[in-house]
Amino acid sequence: MEFSGVDDLCRTASHRLPRLFRDYVNGGAHGEVTMRANRQAFLDWKIVPRCLRDVSQVDIGSTWLGKPRGAPFMLGPVGFAGMMHAGGDIMAAQAAARAGIPFAVSTFSIASMEKLARVPGVDLLAQIYVFRDRALTRDMLRRAHACGIDGIILTVDTAITPMRARDVRNGFRRMTRPSVAQLLSMASRPGWSLRMLMAGKARIGNLAPYSMGRNLLEEARNAAAGIDPSLTWRDLAWLRKEWGGRLIVKGVMDADDARQCVENGVDALVVSNHGGRQMDPSPATLSVLPEIVESVGEHCEIVLDSGVRQGGDIVTALALGACGVALGRPWAWALAAAGRKGMDALTTGLSGEVRDVMGLAGLRTMAELAARRTQVLRRA
Repeated sequence: MEFSGVDDLCRTASHRLPRLFRDYVNGGAHGEVTMRANRQAFLDWKIVPRCLRDVSQVDIGSTWLGKPRGAPFMLGPVGFAGMMHAGGDIMAAQAAARAGIPFAVSTFSIASMEKLARVPGVDLLAQIYVFRDRALTRDMLRRAHACGIDGIILTVDTAITPMRARDVRNGFRRMTRPSVAQLLSMASRPGWSLRMLMAGKARIGNLAPYSMGRNLLEEARNAAAGIDPSLTWRDLAWLRKEWGGRLIVKGVMDADDARQCVENGVDALVVSNHGGRQMDPSPATLSVLPEIVESVGEHCEIVLDSGVRQGGDIVTALALGACGVALGRPWAWALAAAGRKGMDALTTGLSGEVRDVMGLAGLRTMAELAARRTQVLRRA
């Protein structure tokens, strides 16, 4: 499959997914102001072309999150990715392994972390929530350690699940079984429906040990209700003691919060507003990245997500101090558009775009980009 951009993958995915899951991926909170702001923030920066530099060889590999990586991006946690395409979580993990980039398994993954950990060559991170039932959270940590995962991503921006208009209209998280309208929507996507039927009854495999419901929708509703809204810094300190591996906190949008994370022993941060699915309106992640880098960049690694659509966006984030970016919607769209081929097209295509942009900016390595990052960008 030839890569023609993330936007094309989005358009193709929208034609192939039933409305329930199309709206789940594409939608944001309230008026979706944050979602639009995330994109606009990248458009406010331009990368300066540089000439007469030998860029015959451009290397986009670097070491971040503790290991050498083939590219400066990763596949961030996406819940229900296995509903974008049958077997989607496994396909994504395999694509990440081929590209030499990290893959974060969502708590709401259709495939369990144990199953994903068996993918040859995968560098797996486990995304977790702190549940009201701490025993459940402890067990997820135990499982992660048992299957060789050395880093967890704690998502901290979901104390409340806000109204998401698209989900309200289609009944996601409210219903415990598909409505007639949802079933008709699924039937209108015969390719998707046939693959799902052949794969068997879909469940949240990563939560299967905890008996959260009789079907996917019921599991989703009950698991979301189980996330602890009273989470505080004391709980982060507790988690740091419980987990001896790399601890990454996702959902940080404020420099003071970033400093407190570092004081509690966090190894890395993900500057994230959940792709516009939580606070609305919120600042764009790219807008707050520089102040967070200035505050704690010398003490921990900083990853950015939300709004990334092109190789130039990735270079922009790196030039503003991120060590890498996490993709969400783009890889969900790639799965929905073309499964395994879509995933490989995305990782190869984005790598090519990053390489193109760096070369045209006169940069041959990530080390050069880091050294010259204050010279790379201009405000639009």
